[in-house]
Amino acid sequence: MEKYELLRHRLSNEVHGCELQLAEPVTQGQLSLAHDVEYVSAVLEGRLSPAHQRDIGFPWSPGMVERARGSSGATLMACRTALKEGVAANIAGGTHHAYKDRGGGFCVFNDTAVAARSIQLEAQRASAGSFGSAQMLRVGVIDLDVHQGNGTAKIFEKDPSVFTLSIHGAKNFPFKKEVSDLDVELADGCTDREYLQALEAALARFDSSFKPELIIFLAGADPYLGDRLGRLGLSMQGLQRRDQTVFDWAYTKGVPIAFSMAGGYAVPISDTVQININTFKIAQEYALKYAALR
Repeated sequence: MEKYELLRHRLSNEVHGCELQLAEPVTQGQLSLAHDVEYVSAVLEGRLSPAHQRDIGFPWSPGMVERARGSSGATLMACRTALKEGVAANIAGGTHHAYKDRGGGFCVFNDTAVAARSIQLEAQRASAGSFGSAQMLRVGVIDLDVHQGNGTAKIFEKDPSVFTLSIHGAKNFPFKKEVSDLDVELADGCTDREYLQALEAALARFDSSFKPELIIFLAGADPYLGDRLGRLGLSMQGLQRRDQTVFDWAYTKGVPIAFSMAGGYAVPISDTVQININTFKIAQEYALKYAALR
C-alpha cells in the first residue's frame, strides 16, 4: 500500500504537467455492469462470507469498500479523460483477478471491467440520438502485469466489443488460467529481448484481429527481475522499452490510452515506484503528442 503514497508524492515533484485529481467512486449500478448484483451488494453491505474474504486475501472493512470503489472510479475517470485528451492514468488499479461473482488475489472489484462497461454505456448513450443504432465502443485491454488477467478474461470471454490481451508468466499465479482473446505465456527468467519480441508479435496479432477505439493498459511493474513475485527477468530499461512500445503502438493508430499501475512487489519498494515513474514519464511524452493533434 505504501507505494501509492510514494508514487503520488513523486508524481507531484517530478512529472510536471501531470494533473492529479481525486477519484469519484463508482456507483452500485456501475459495479453491476461487470459484477453480479448479489456479489456487489454483499461487498457494499459487509456480507461477504469468510471463504470469499479468504479468496480476496484480506478481511472486509468499510475502508476496503471505499478503496475498491475509488480504484474502479479512477480507471473510469482515466478512460473518460483519455477519450478527450489521448492519455490518462489511474495511479492504482489493475485489479484483474476479480471475477464477475467473486474477488481474488487482493482484488475486490475488477476496475478494468467496470470502467470498460461503464465507458461503453456512456458512449452508447451519447451516440443514441445519431442516425442508426448506437455502436458499442470497442475497448482493447493490454494486460502486461506478470500475472494473467484471469478475471478480466472470464468477464469478457463472450463479448466481441472487448479484446483481452495478457502477457504473463506461464508458471505464475493464477495457476488455473482463463482464456483471453490472446494469451502469451513466458518462461521463468524471460529477458528483455525475449519479452519485447513477444510483445511486438502479440501487438501485431492484436492489430490483425481487432480495431480498438480505446486501450486500457495494465502497466504492471512485476515483470521486473527484482520483483519478489514476478519470476521474470526484465530490467528497468526493458520495462521502459515495453511501455514505449505500447504507447507508440496506440499513438500511431490514433487510439487513446488509459493506464493503471497493477502489480509491483520489489524490494526495495523504491524500485517499484521508479518503474511506475518511468511509465508516467513516457506517457507524458505521448500526452504532448496527442495534444498536438487536437
